Amino acid sequence: MAGDGGGLGRDFGRLWGAYATSSAGTYLALDSLPLIAVLVLDASAAQLSWMAAASGAAGALLAVPLGPWIEFQRKRPLMVRADVVRFLVLLSVPAAYALGLLTYAQLLAVAVVVAVSDIVFVGAGGAHLRALVPDRHLVRANSRFETVSWLATAVGPPAGGALVGLLGPVVTVALNAVSYALSALGLRSITAPEPPPPARAAGGSRLRDVAEGWRAIAADRDLRLLFANGVLVNALIMATAPLLLHLMVHDLGCTPLEYGLALGVPCLGGIAGARLSRPLVRRFGERRILLGFGAARVLWLVGLAFVGPGTGGLLVVMAAELGLITCIAVFNPVLVTYRLRRAPQETVARVLTAWTITSRAGIATATALWGVLAGLAGGRTAIAIAGVLLIGTIALLPR
Repeated sequence: MAGDGGGLGRDFGRLWGAYATSSAGTYLALDSLPLIAVLVLDASAAQLSWMAAASGAAGALLAVPLGPWIEFQRKRPLMVRADVVRFLVLLSVPAAYALGLLTYAQLLAVAVVVAVSDIVFVGAGGAHLRALVPDRHLVRANSRFETVSWLATAVGPPAGGALVGLLGPVVTVALNAVSYALSALGLRSITAPEPPPPARAAGGSRLRDVAEGWRAIAADRDLRLLFANGVLVNALIMATAPLLLHLMVHDLGCTPLEYGLALGVPCLGGIAGARLSRPLVRRFGERRILLGFGAARVLWLVGLAFVGPGTGGLLVVMAAELGLITCIAVFNPVLVTYRLRRAPQETVARVLTAWTITSRAGIATATALWGVLAGLAGGRTAIAIAGVLLIGTIALLPR
């Protein structure tokens, strides 16, 4: 089934295999850099928040001029180069650790380079998928990506936590690096010719080219609302991630394995949600799913403010994460497909790049602010405030 992409074609199967491989490595190493910062460098909660914020902000800033460059290049070679860069920079972490040279500054630099490479890959990958898969199969294709992502998320963190406990804090980073190398090889095996990229308009302004993705989003009411909603939702959810990690591992004494299980087991709901997404769209339509599950996905985060020690605390995390992830997994394939269809053909890569850059910048800003808030009011209070604000984002969903 995987060999021919489950009926979507052999080349889609190769693309899906490459994505599955890199996803497995990514989620095996989920939160590996902040875990290394805590376990090896004894970083504080504020340092973890600033690490996430600075890397996200720097990655987004460096990626701003990349939208037009991605648009006017062939997409598959860019995806391969992004994988190779991530392989090389991640491999520097276990090398430095083995030599006793690992520093907080290096972890920060690695996070920045990976963030920029992620943005390049997402911008090129969306345009590449739209050219590779017929429009009528886009929801199905994106549901398959969503399924493997949540499967990797379910298995990866617990396995990664166990590996960290057995083999030390950097082993998962090394495995993640290898996964990007394998992904690059998988992408190179795709044989379908790419359509030529759009031609740059003669005499066009470079500044206008850079801004075109945001301009296309602003011109479409539905895209504009979904963009604002998505940026805020992602920012508020991700701003609490370093705080939850510090609360569980540092304050409540959870082991890396327990932390991985608490975040990994609920991702089984992501697999179920991704598989339900396409049938639900067929029955209720895209717009109802975007509204219904867009609202349902923001109701759960506030529960993480009540995490306590022991088994009861782990169950609270699992319950909140299960509800959050299941709703996100139904919502995301519909959003991704809807966005691909609404974006003008000649600006797809720039729309996706602008979306990703703004989302990363929003996450960086919110993470920095919530790091300060946690320092002033405590991690639990900061998580509770994010949860309440998240519910308010329902007002931005298109009706």
